[in-house]
Amino acid sequence: MNAGWDCHAHVFGPYDRYPLAPERSYTPPEALLPDYLALLARLSLSHGVLVHPSAYGSDRTLLLDALAAQPRLRGVIVAKAGELPTLDGLHAAGVRALRFSHRSGAGHNFSGSAALDDLLAMAPQLAAAGLHAELWTDCKALPDIAPQLQALPVPVVIDHMGGFDLQAGIQDPGFQTLLSLLGSGKVWVKLCAYRNLLKAASMDEGLPFHQAMVNANPTQLVWGSDWPHLNVAAAPDALDLLSLMKRWTASEVLVEKILVSNPARLYL
Repeated sequence: MNAGWDCHAHVFGPYDRYPLAPERSYTPPEALLPDYLALLARLSLSHGVLVHPSAYGSDRTLLLDALAAQPRLRGVIVAKAGELPTLDGLHAAGVRALRFSHRSGAGHNFSGSAALDDLLAMAPQLAAAGLHAELWTDCKALPDIAPQLQALPVPVVIDHMGGFDLQAGIQDPGFQTLLSLLGSGKVWVKLCAYRNLLKAASMDEGLPFHQAMVNANPTQLVWGSDWPHLNVAAAPDALDLLSLMKRWTASEVLVEKILVSNPARLYL
């Protein structure tokens, strides 16, 4: 199996052992750890990053059990300010980040999510614990919060290619803000375009956004499958998504950075 990382995936269940939170925004089908490990093998990748889904609320048992069982996995958990007595010990358990959400037009975050205010309050704790922040946001929201992100004492990894707006194009001020943050070295971006292209005639409409990010700073990019592709009517094949990223990048050297050396800096 080749060295390489899938930096964004979720696992669910089995529900008789790991039940979902009673208060949740969605109810996904089970997506079991052995199935995810089989996917990694199919992708010829050696490492994965499991992101705590909001449907589990504050119960992190499944994710932590998965990390304990599979040392080649890393984790991203969700916690609100004041919820955990300490962040000590999380790094040793395989956790590398806490995830927060700040999206435009959402009205409110998913039940079980942590907000930008939680990130701002917890940033010193994250830095002291050797953890970074992962942020689910979008290009409409980024201009207003970019100064706050720049001032944080920890790196920030932005999910889903910053939720770029296909119709607004690469000159959109929000997307240009994302490129500026990426170029500064403060922000990392997870290359996973498909959620931004669900209404596109072709996935290749996302190519200019991908190329702009590669040009801005290829050393701050990682790739994520987003398996098991929650709340998508026609779920993509993760192998197709990986092949698309490689084709769009069009450089074996840069693909190696995105899949191997860049994520190793974040997650090892």
